[in-house]
Amino acid sequence: MTTPGTERSERGSASTVTQFTFTSYVRTRGPVLLRTARSLTANPTDAEDLLQTALTKTYLSWERIEDHRALDGYVRRALLNTRTSQWRKRRVDEFAVEDLPEPEPQSGPDPAEQQAVRDAMWRAVLKLPARQRAMVVLRYYEDLSEVQTAEVLGVSVGTVKSAVSRALAKLRDDPQLVADTRGESTGMLCDRARVAA
Repeated sequence: MTTPGTERSERGSASTVTQFTFTSYVRTRGPVLLRTARSLTANPTDAEDLLQTALTKTYLSWERIEDHRALDGYVRRALLNTRTSQWRKRRVDEFAVEDLPEPEPQSGPDPAEQQAVRDAMWRAVLKLPARQRAMVVLRYYEDLSEVQTAEVLGVSVGTVKSAVSRALAKLRDDPQLVADTRGESTGMLCDRARVAA
């Protein structure tokens, strides 16, 4: 068994104890020190920042630390001191008020409505024959050009144009899609589905 500040290496029957380098120390003891940092703050990201700051202080003092078996204690002390300094410097960003402020209304499309349109459009696309469905997905969901779509599928550009045209006609005539989207144009639906995808 080795102490926290040393490594044991064995060659044949003789064993020697060597001092940690900073890198090997952090690699070996990092997870234990991170648990200590997490016990000092509630936020895991803040704990990682706290440990990085303490390790930076340790690195700057590395040559002055004579007993490397006491490194854990040194880093823990740096963690505590750093956390205490942070706590003393913290600003209060929250204020008690009688009335909660109302959020400003946000302009733009309603996310729930966008999701409903995307779901309705996708259900209608799934009803298309496999080849038309593939072309519509490549053109409108993957945003490929007609030429790129033709290359991917190994067909001519004319085939892509005619198949997509027939697919859009089927989508325009889909009664469920029309009902779910309140009669919006298929082109607009495809554009909205592409943006939402």
